[in-house]
Amino acid sequence: MAAVNQDVVEKFLDSNPAFAKEYYDSHFRAQVISNMLSTSKNTNVDTTNYHNLSSTEESEMVFDMVRDLQENLQMEKAMFNLMRHLCFVMRADRMSLFMYRQRNGTAELATRIFNVSKDATLEDCLVPPDSEIVYPLDTGIVGHVASVKKMVNVPDVTQVGKPSKERPTSFFIIIPLVGAELKPVLKGSILKPDCQPLDVTGWTIKNVLSMPIVNKKEEIVGVATFYNRKDGKPFDEMDETLMESLTQFLGWSVLNPDTYEKMNKLENRKDIFQDMVLYHVKCRKDEIQNILNTREVYGKEPDECDEEELEAILVKTLIDSEQSEIFEFHFCDFEHSEMDLVKCGISMYYELGVVDKFHIPREALVRFVYSLSKGYRRITYHNWRHGFNVGQTMFTLLMTGDLKRYYTDLEAMAMLTAGLCHDIDHRGTNNLYQMKSGNPLAKLHGSSILERHHLEFGKTLLRDDALNIYQNLNRRQHELVIHLMDIAIIATDLALYFKTLLGCQAMFQKIVDQSKTYESWDDWTKYMMLETTRKEIVMAMMMTACDLSAIAKPWEIQSKVALSVAAEFWEQGDLERTVLEQQPIPMMDRNKAADLPKLQCGFIDFVCAFVYKEFSRFHVEITPMLERLLNNRKEWNALKEEHEAKLAMLEEAKKAKEEAASANSVAQPASGGAPASQSKTCVLS
Repeated sequence: MAAVNQDVVEKFLDSNPAFAKEYYDSHFRAQVISNMLSTSKNTNVDTTNYHNLSSTEESEMVFDMVRDLQENLQMEKAMFNLMRHLCFVMRADRMSLFMYRQRNGTAELATRIFNVSKDATLEDCLVPPDSEIVYPLDTGIVGHVASVKKMVNVPDVTQVGKPSKERPTSFFIIIPLVGAELKPVLKGSILKPDCQPLDVTGWTIKNVLSMPIVNKKEEIVGVATFYNRKDGKPFDEMDETLMESLTQFLGWSVLNPDTYEKMNKLENRKDIFQDMVLYHVKCRKDEIQNILNTREVYGKEPDECDEEELEAILVKTLIDSEQSEIFEFHFCDFEHSEMDLVKCGISMYYELGVVDKFHIPREALVRFVYSLSKGYRRITYHNWRHGFNVGQTMFTLLMTGDLKRYYTDLEAMAMLTAGLCHDIDHRGTNNLYQMKSGNPLAKLHGSSILERHHLEFGKTLLRDDALNIYQNLNRRQHELVIHLMDIAIIATDLALYFKTLLGCQAMFQKIVDQSKTYESWDDWTKYMMLETTRKEIVMAMMMTACDLSAIAKPWEIQSKVALSVAAEFWEQGDLERTVLEQQPIPMMDRNKAADLPKLQCGFIDFVCAFVYKEFSRFHVEITPMLERLLNNRKEWNALKEEHEAKLAMLEEAKKAKEEAASANSVAQPASGGAPASQSKTCVLS
């Protein structure tokens, strides 16, 4: 009987791979996996109860690693663990990950996690930015893989650079120095076409299998490289197939940290920009003294005063509601300064009865309304005055128009806040211009671009503790007010209103019709208070009525405001003509300014009339708005007819002049003047 030695066993196993795999799975796989994944070298693991791993179970292990990537904030650690597992599955001695990037316009590869083995630690393998190995794409095997985006298998590195019938190669292998010799690599790439030891342990590279990692767009992301198969043989086609499938998981692990890092940077930028916005918009300590003059009265700052002391100042500082006429539909802001409007805004919260009921801190209320006024840009029409007027009309519809009967105090507070916030940080151009000009807002918000921006701006202010008038609401109350603000502010998008014009009008009209079927007003009120959807429909129509309310002001107010609106439209038209090189629509073309009365009549007929007619039918208290709208329609129509009469006169004069010229051209030959052909030529010129 022949003696059995190591060589005989190895030959038998090589000749019988199926038996070798079965034996390995039964006796060694569980222990090897345990040793490879354990973080402590001294940990003893009982493997007697482990069962054989099927291919499905092995795949689940890899997916567990991927899930760990998604759930663990330490992305590099999860990626490192996955690389250790891949190294084991591929039977490779070591593995490295090289990341692709563009720096100063030059494509290059840099080490991310380097020299991973089963006994390695993350600290040893994670390459910090100041010690990374960087080299261009046209250098070495890894650079070649990144360039051609194809796998490269080098069975014998001693043959690299020498021609081969099977795998002709014309490049050197890049062997970065490791351990204590890492720093010299920073001065340049190291070319080692031989098999000299690379570190103090005597480790050398014998064979290499390198695979590109690409994203969905087939763009190079990185390169995964395995070194030295454990059995000393070259990597074969089975290894290539296995690597091709397993590298997908590594690709996910690479893209996840990068995405996470980018999200972190974006989040940091957002926080920085938010701080910048708040710095310029937030009511400063010196500014708040314009309303809460605690330094003068008490010799201290507002945050050092109690609520009673602040209330005592506000009683004296705020403008009397009757004197300011904030309860009136004909309210005119022309007579008030911007600071007066801030004070009137604060007064409206008091008149709603929500300051004490919801424990709104006086200082926060003052700072919030003051900051709103600063958040509106100093533009022609969509400025703080417009923002306040919309909030004041909402307040008047609730109080004077008696629509508050359907809403709780909490809901009314949200509606007033939405009115005041609804156009904050408006740019003086509409949504269509944001899209045409490629404004970042258009890329951020798919629809209702500016409205969503106004909403987010208002929420940003409310998230600041010093400005948060909702800070003492419970969670349910807070969710409700934010929900109502969402609906109310988005409802001011007239383009959205036009898209659903018939639907909106039909729903609102149905509610108005239904109200007329109730004999008891109290019964109708009780019914409406419980109908959340109907209340939201009415609220949305209220926001439309508020946003358009300038059209329902007395003529002396409406005529001036209309010119401001038109002026802002013309400014956008100028931008469209100069910046976008497009012809503006008539409404925004200052060359057609004389058509303003005609445009106003059309605006009243097709947009405004329905809103105010139905609200007047719904609540008779709102009738003054309809009456002024109809009066303004008469005024604009008179101007339109006057303009049309002038145009008709000009047309008649032009026609008469042409007829006279024609008659003269015929009469000249009869009087012995120039020949007819010469006369005709003179007239045409």
